[in-house]
Amino acid sequence: MMGRLGKRSKGLLIRFQKVTVAALLAALALVMTVQPSGAQLGDILKAPKTLIDRAIEARSTADIVKDNRIVIDINAIMADVGTINASTEIYEQKLLITGIFADQETHDAFYEKVKHVEGVKELFWHALVLSDEARKRRKAELLGWQDVLVLETKVDIEMVSTRGVADVNFRTAADSFGTIYLMGRARSEEELEKAITSVRNTENVARVVSYAFVRP
Repeated sequence: MMGRLGKRSKGLLIRFQKVTVAALLAALALVMTVQPSGAQLGDILKAPKTLIDRAIEARSTADIVKDNRIVIDINAIMADVGTINASTEIYEQKLLITGIFADQETHDAFYEKVKHVEGVKELFWHALVLSDEARKRRKAELLGWQDVLVLETKVDIEMVSTRGVADVNFRTAADSFGTIYLMGRARSEEELEKAITSVRNTENVARVVSYAFVRP
């Protein structure tokens, strides 16, 4: 079979294999160094696909490295503040933060440190404060972290299966309210509309917030 593959196909296959190994090692390292709950564990479970996508998308290696460095800095801030209640997504140094904090003090401490992270071009802040009591009252409308992960997976599958959408150039993140945040780059207005529609039509998506942009 390998003999019938062209040089480009061979190169992509080798690249895919190397990135897969690197992604799995990275995910394992994260599991060994943190004690994640909901959102962070979801990030870890998605790490292999995320790293593979970044390896084949239409961006420079230098730009991808900048994004990865910012995420590492955010994880260090989480450890410093002592929180595991936030989740991150990033594209071209545009950083999205979601999550639910139980107290205002921890939320504010995290925000103050995040907004000073070097290299962040834009910060989309969607983390909020919800006391344990308030969370109990709204339990029926809040998704558990497993459900959030399932929702993100469903959205990703819909994106992959949508013709005319280069899913590797997009990022999606879900929150406990069923909101999907769309980030990344579309090559045309038509592609962006297809991507948004794909997300909106996914089962159990309550709302779509798009930060994606068009750049041919």
